[in-house]
Parts: sequence; structure tokens; C-alpha cells
Amino acid sequence: YQNYKILAPMVRMGTLPLRLLSLDYGADLVYCEEIIDHKLVKCKRVENEVLNSIDFVHPDGQCVFRTCRQETDKVILQLGTADPERALLTAKLVENDVAGIDINMGCPKEYSTKGGMGAALLTEPQKVYNILKKLVDNCLKPVTCKIRILPKLQDTLDLAKVIESTGVAAVAIHGRLKVERPRQPVHKDIIRTISNSLSIPVIANGGSLEIKSFSDIEKFKQETNSSSVMIARAAQWDPSIFRKEGSLPTDEIVKSYIKYAIDYDNSWSNSKYCITHFMRGKSETDKGIKLMKASSMSDV
Repeated sequence: YQNYKILAPMVRMGTLPLRLLSLDYGADLVYCEEIIDHKLVKCKRVENEVLNSIDFVHPDGQCVFRTCRQETDKVILQLGTADPERALLTAKLVENDVAGIDINMGCPKEYSTKGGMGAALLTEPQKVYNILKKLVDNCLKPVTCKIRILPKLQDTLDLAKVIESTGVAAVAIHGRLKVERPRQPVHKDIIRTISNSLSIPVIANGGSLEIKSFSDIEKFKQETNSSSVMIARAAQWDPSIFRKEGSLPTDEIVKSYIKYAIDYDNSWSNSKYCITHFMRGKSETDKGIKLMKASSMSDV
């Protein structure tokens, strides 16, 4: 987890096409969107010979997680969990098809926190320890977690020390409070303080307001004294942000995305959702208007 440029876990965005596209553009690791353990643990692993993918299929027929050999050593499964035993069962189900397991400890959304997951874990250090320690002791792949900062610096430092004591490979820190929104400045000083206090790699997250180009990624890394940088919204708008040669035109990004979406049978609605973000600021153009009206993959 040193000197990595990482695609952050993002709900609805982090499906297979965007992950593969980000890897093509230079991302070192890509996180899938958070998947809840209750759902994934019920899935059956299926080798999809038609798509050349590995699918984890729920009893109701839904493909909960799709991956492929192209990303096996680069994709991190982000798990939503509040239970050590269930987390382990789920991790063991997928660990041979991913590069690592990450526990979501920062999502502030109600669907996550009401189940004791996500940001609800920030004030449950013993539960944090139990979940991570169970995984570290029993998983073959590296275990990490992603947190937000707490109102008091010392509380955040104490939590980070608990996380470090479990033997995790790294900790990702979104430098905002649970109540803070993306438009509010990221607390780079707090990420830096934590990074200086830990012996494990710290992955800095939350810098999309100021990451406008490839060189800005390194600048954010230096300003936070972090080991690696995780990018969410800046990559959501422009996945070619990972290219050291510079960003690509939106049309080229969209065409490359659509090819992966078709190759891996991504749903038209999810594909439309992702492309809409690539075309941010262009919704009033002819293409943007047509995209908003799309109701099938062929329309897209």
C-alpha cells in the first residue's frame, strides 16, 4: 500500500466496467462498491463462461458481485459488516478472487449505520478490533479498513491505534467528519497527524475538491504525508485522472466505458448512471439530453 493511486469504493459507480477502465488508465488498486455481508454471504460463486467473469449470485438470481481475471490482483472487496463471524464467512467466500478485503467504517448513510455498519463503527472500538482481528487472523489476503475522522483528534488517533494493533495492512482515512459533506474542505492536517503517528500505511481520501489533474494526486499525498491516495469523485467525473500523460476527452472515456459495459453485461441503468457522471456539466448538450432519455443499453 505504498505509492498507490486507488479508485475509492463508490455506491453504484464501483462496478466492473469503471474498475477495469480505471486500471487501464493507471490506477494501482480499485475498490468495488460496498457490499453488505448479509447479502454476499448467501451468494454462490459461479464461473460465467459466456462473459469470462466470476459472478457471486444471490439465490434470487441477482449478481451481487462480478469480477474477472483482469483485476484479480488489483480489486479490493469492500464489505459492510457489524459482525466478525459473518464478515469472515463472507471474506472466505471471495478471497481467492480479490486482492484484499476492506471493511467500511466510514459510510454515514442511514442504510449502513442503522445496521451498526459504516460510520456507526467509529465509536465502537472494541467491535472494530474484533472484526478486523478476526479477518487478519484468518484471511489469506491483506485486510484494511476505511474510516472518517471523529470530532476530537485524540479520539481519531485512539481509534487509529486500535486499528493498527489488529495487524491490518493499511488504513484509509477520509478526512471529513461523519456530518461533513463533499463540498466542505478536507482536513488534511488531521490525516497528516494520523499518518505521522502510525507505523502502517495511511491511504488519504477526500481530496477531490483539489485533485484536478494527475500531478495533484502526488501533491495531496505530500500534503497529508500519506502512503497512498484514494480518489472518489474526481475519478467519478474523470477516470482518466489516473493517467500520468493527462486526461482524455470525455467522448473517448465514454466509448471505452461502454465497451466494458457491453463485454460484461453491465445493466443499462447502471451504465447510464456512470456515464452521466462522466458527462457532468454537459447535460444540456445534444448528447446529454439524449442520454437522460435513454431507457436501454442500445439507447445509451
